[in-house]
Amino acid sequence: MMSAYKSKPRRIVVLGTGGTIAGQGTAAGTNLCSTAGTVPVSQLIAGIDAPVGYELHGEQVAQLDSKDMDLPTWLRLRERCLYWLAEADVVGVVITHGTDTVEETAFFLESTVDCSKPVVMTCAMRPASASSPDGPQNIRDALAVVTDPAATGVMVVCAGEIHGARHVTKTHPYRLNAFSSGDMGPVGYVEEGTVRLVRSWSLQRPGIPQVALGAWDDPAVWPRVQILASHAGAGGDVLNLLVEHRSTRQFGAIDGVVLAATGNGSLHRDLEQAALRAQSTGVAILIASRCASGMVMRPADPPIPDAGDLNPAKARIQLMLSLLAASAIAEK
Repeated sequence: MMSAYKSKPRRIVVLGTGGTIAGQGTAAGTNLCSTAGTVPVSQLIAGIDAPVGYELHGEQVAQLDSKDMDLPTWLRLRERCLYWLAEADVVGVVITHGTDTVEETAFFLESTVDCSKPVVMTCAMRPASASSPDGPQNIRDALAVVTDPAATGVMVVCAGEIHGARHVTKTHPYRLNAFSSGDMGPVGYVEEGTVRLVRSWSLQRPGIPQVALGAWDDPAVWPRVQILASHAGAGGDVLNLLVEHRSTRQFGAIDGVVLAATGNGSLHRDLEQAALRAQSTGVAILIASRCASGMVMRPADPPIPDAGDLNPAKARIQLMLSLLAASAIAEK
């Protein structure tokens, strides 16, 4: 006889954070979002049927425009993911999110949560108030992915495409299929509610060293890392100023800098000299390419390390986590 526990539907937890998927348009029916993060997650999932054998549970973690995503919200979202993934009857977590920084949040969670169960992030390019919003279908596709028995890790599902957290990038400001995974391509597709994989669920994990839970919970202990771009005519003045104010913890004081480099990790000579000086004072410097695809290929033991295939935004997260881990080890 099947036990009472096994007869209960398994749960899918949907965590809401705001974004265009929960937004209102500039006018009735328009596809442009004027105010993101106004529709509660309970309303987003109210008209969506759960897959057979599952029930949906919504929880509002934040309600913001994802351009304003911040570390405290990431930490709250991480804590709620950890809580729900530990529940035996929860098969996975779906997160509704804005498109602007969904790739960063996905990479942060991939780097800080043990995701043996899937965490599926979804979003929308049109607000909930649009005549033909894309959010409802994206949520349905996310539910199909999260219930795949073999699904694991953090991924972004949008416009029928499944992207791994490490490689996904927003590449278009307006089209419904606004995301790409560059050279890697999507992990798979959702077609009429069915998942079709083109490569393994086993996504490449960033491999960040484990840090004590207490250190994660307090944003004040996190290192501050900024991004500066190299470009024609770039100089070192801004980086010099950031380094100058480092000891005061004011006016942009920093612990690390990611340099969004041209081409194969190249820097304007003036910015490169400033970066080398900053590095000699103890500021962590990491190079990431501005190119949309590929990875930085440089000689062994370069004077400034690079982030490989990570874009500047994700390289910033990697550097923050590496500095936090190094700080935790030093305090032992």
